Order: sequence, then structure tokens, then C-alpha cells
Amino acid sequence: MSKIKIMSELLANKIAAGEVIEKLSSIVKELVENSIDAGATEIKVNLKNSGLSNIEVIDNGTGMSKNDAKIAFFRHATSKIYKEDDLYFINTLGFRGEALASIASVSEIKLSTFDGKEASFIHIKGGKILRESLCPKRKGTIIEVSNVFYNTPARLKHLRSERAELYNITDFIEKISLAEPSISFTLINNDKKIISTSGSGNLHKTINEIFGLNISSNMMEFHNNNDDFEIYGYLCKPHILKANKNSMIILINGRVVKNYDINAAINEAYYTYKPEGKYPVVVLNILTDPTIIDVNIHPTKQDVKISKTDDLCELITNTIKDTLYKNLLIVKPLEETISDEKDIVSKTDIKQTFMDFKAEKIIYNEEIKALKLYPIGLAHGTYIIAENEEGIYLIDQHAAFERINYERYMKKLKEKEVDKESLLIPITIELTSSEYLSLMEKKDILASLNIDYEEFGINTIIIKTHPTWLKEGYEEESIRKIIDLIIMLDKKFDRVKFEEKIAITLACKMSIKANTHISMEEITYIIEELINCDNPYNCPHGRPTIVKFTINDLEKMFKRIMGVKESKKDKDKL
Repeated sequence: MSKIKIMSELLANKIAAGEVIEKLSSIVKELVENSIDAGATEIKVNLKNSGLSNIEVIDNGTGMSKNDAKIAFFRHATSKIYKEDDLYFINTLGFRGEALASIASVSEIKLSTFDGKEASFIHIKGGKILRESLCPKRKGTIIEVSNVFYNTPARLKHLRSERAELYNITDFIEKISLAEPSISFTLINNDKKIISTSGSGNLHKTINEIFGLNISSNMMEFHNNNDDFEIYGYLCKPHILKANKNSMIILINGRVVKNYDINAAINEAYYTYKPEGKYPVVVLNILTDPTIIDVNIHPTKQDVKISKTDDLCELITNTIKDTLYKNLLIVKPLEETISDEKDIVSKTDIKQTFMDFKAEKIIYNEEIKALKLYPIGLAHGTYIIAENEEGIYLIDQHAAFERINYERYMKKLKEKEVDKESLLIPITIELTSSEYLSLMEKKDILASLNIDYEEFGINTIIIKTHPTWLKEGYEEESIRKIIDLIIMLDKKFDRVKFEEKIAITLACKMSIKANTHISMEEITYIIEELINCDNPYNCPHGRPTIVKFTINDLEKMFKRIMGVKESKKDKDKL
């Protein structure tokens, strides 16, 4: 007897469900994407107990005929592709024909749909049709999913808590809303509205509806293109950061995707504007020919392969860097870094709080260079205090000096002809065997920095010359740090990144430390040099260098102004 048998359609669908339906948000994703493909302009997702009890998706799309409504639940049934070549020209979110069959095999579904001619109702449980009938002639489709994983208890027990499932669903609706700003999305859980977008077609307005005014008012628009890609969207100013990468939203041809290389390109652009381990809020739309991307590598269709990835990443990094440079500003005291913790229940309340925020006038690069700051003194040996007619400025002396030194080192490293200086007493550097071998593989880098050496015994070198831009008295320490960076270099050498690391490392070590009392002359020097920097707002690690308190801020803090308007009598009392 043959041991190999063809499995039943129902069993095959259950197995497919394990790949397609990872969690409740997967069901919402598949159903919402079908609504988008059907041309819906309004999509409502109604949940009971975060979807554990019931998921209902209502749209005003084209609907389905009676026959199509039945066939839609067969495995590999799709209206999106018909022949093999179609896989290379995918312009829809769905196309595999697995989702509805997979969902139906592990749940109970009630479908009502009207295509303008036929109004059909279908009731399915465990992949079997229980009932077919007519339904009200309402434009679009209503699909209700309940009893999820009732017949696969192993899958059921792995569902997470209501709060966790709701978070995942909310996260998806937020991102798809940004991908489709022309569609009005509503998400409701237990009769409480969580998300509501207007479908205005205005991406910036949708960002405000999703993230709130505090973030939307600190977003900067960008747009660029090359021969193969067009990119556009919004990115946050460096003082608005998150604890993880979830708010770096990548959209390719309207599809929400995940891509390590693109995330890295975004982070690369923010490299010297933010601390390590913090991530910006970015909504990045990428438009390209469908033949350049492959979305058919995983059932969720979120992981994609991209041809010409290097060209795309270079375009993204350069565009974001340019946008940041042109739109930098001094940090205001009330604009705090945003925590990544999400409280779904109180989200509406948080957004209402953000609505009270009023954006202050931005101080751009050109404006700060024209500022006249007058030094007052130093607080706690760390914070320089300066003033002008607009208010008071606090400057972190270490962060400011780091920025000054960083830009100085970067300019020297980019000079084509750099003088070198011979050491009267050569510097001897001993290395481990592995360090020595690694350094010898990359010895050309030492030479390119005008650091000449000779081998001296086992795993030892003698440094004979160094570039003149190294800080006097710190030559040995600086050279040792440069050698450490060379040893740790990856096989794929990036000269620009390497020079940035040298500049950052040396700038940090050679700068005035906190809790160090300096003279008024040194304070004046730091203020003048900082203002003349290309980016005076952040140290190379991303921390702010300068914080401004306007006269208005100070008067509010000291209750000298209590409201929007005050009578002359009240002002006289003050």
C-alpha cells in the first residue's frame, strides 16, 4: 500500500492557515487588503474583545456576485492574477488566493455582499458552507469572522492577551491608513472608537490623525527620485524619537512592508542626530515598477525582495540627510522625546492632550547663525547659560564641544592634502596576534591617514608620523583609538562611515567633560564656535547641544502670564 497520499482540501487549508494566519491581526490585514483591492473608500473594522470573540470588516467596495462569493473561499481562488507572467506585475495587495480559504478553514464566517446586481449571504464554518441566501442590497461587503481556531486548539492557545492582540491590530490599521490616506478607516473595539481617519487624501493630515499634533507638527516633508524609484513622505525632527523601529513605516507601492536594508538606510541618515538605540518616526512611500520588487516570498506578503537595493538605500539616506540639515531647530523644553509605550485604551485621551500643544517658531540654521548670544555663566560646571532679547539658552558644554571638534575633524579628514608630522619619540603599540593580523590586512588605511609605521618585533609596530590635525598632547591616545577602529572594521569598508567614527570617537575623548569649571573666555569661545557649526543642534551622538527658553516660556513658568489675554490692570499688578 502506498504511504504517500494527497491530503484533503480542508487539511491543506488548515496547514496554510498556520502560515497565513499568525495572529488575529493577520485576519484583519487580509480582509482589509481585500477591501482596498475592491476599491473601497470607507473601511470599518469592528472588534469584540480585541477580535478574540468577533471580527467584522465593513466596506463600500465593488462587492461580489453570488458565484464569486462562493468561489472566493476555495483555495487558490483569486481575481488578481490569472497567468504566471502576472506574478511580475502585481499591482494589488492580495493575489495568492490563500487568505479567505485559510481563514474559513479555522473559523466561522458570515459574508454579505452586493455588486450592484446580486446581493448574497453565505455562512461558512470550518471550510464548509452551512447556508446561502439573499441579503440587503447594501453597496460593498460585510464579512464577519468568529470562533477563530475553534478546530485547531494548538493554535488557539498561542493567541496572546486581548491587549496584545488589540495592539497588533491597531498597529496594522495605523500603518495601512498611512499607506492609503484617501481611504477613511475606522477601528472600534467593544463599541469604543480607537482610530478614525478622514480619508482626505492628505498624508500629513493622516499623520496627525494617527500620531497626534505633537508629532505631526514636528514632521518634515521630503520628496526625491532616481531612474528607478520615487520616494516621498514625512520624517520627524531628531528630538522626537521612539524606543524601537516600529514607527519607521515603509510603504512600497501602497503595501506595508518590512525591510532591513531600508531601515538601515534611514538610521544611517540620522546617524549623528540621535542616540544609539533610539529611532525616528518616518513615513516613507516608495513608488517603483512592480517588476523591481518581489512580494511573493512569504504568505504575509510583508517581506519583499528589491532589485537595485543599493541605489534605493543611497537615495533614501541622501534625501533624509538633506531634509534634516535644511530643517534643524533648537530643542524647546516642552518637546520631550516620545515614549514607545502604547496604551490603546487611553489613546484618544493622549491625542487630546497633544491637541493642546502649540508649535513655536522654528529657528533654522540660517537664523541661529545670526543670533547674538551673550554669556552669563556656568551652572554645575556643565551647562553654559546665555541670553539675548528672545530668551535664555542652556548649552551643554560637553555636547557643544563634541560638535565643534567633530566638525573640525570631519573637515580635516575630507581634505585631499593633509600634512603629517614626524614624532621625535616614536610610539610603540603592542597588539594581540589576532589584532595584528587584522591591522595588517587593512594597513593601507593607516597610510591613507598619514600614519606611517614600522614593524617592530612580534605583534608590535612603531608609529613614526601622524596627521597634523591630531590634538597636541593626545597623539598617542588618538592613534590607539584609530587603530582600534581599523581592527574592528567589517570586510565591507565604507570610507565615509569610517571617517565619521574617527571624528566621533576623537571628538568625544578630546572635549571638555561635564562637571568641569571653565573660564568666561572659554565659554565665549564655545558659544561662537557652536553657532558657526553646520549643525549646531546636536552632538555627534544625537544629544541636543542647546535648549531655548523663550521670554514667553519663562513668564508662563513664573505665572507672570496666566491666560491668553490679560487686562492692563492685571499686568500692572505684576
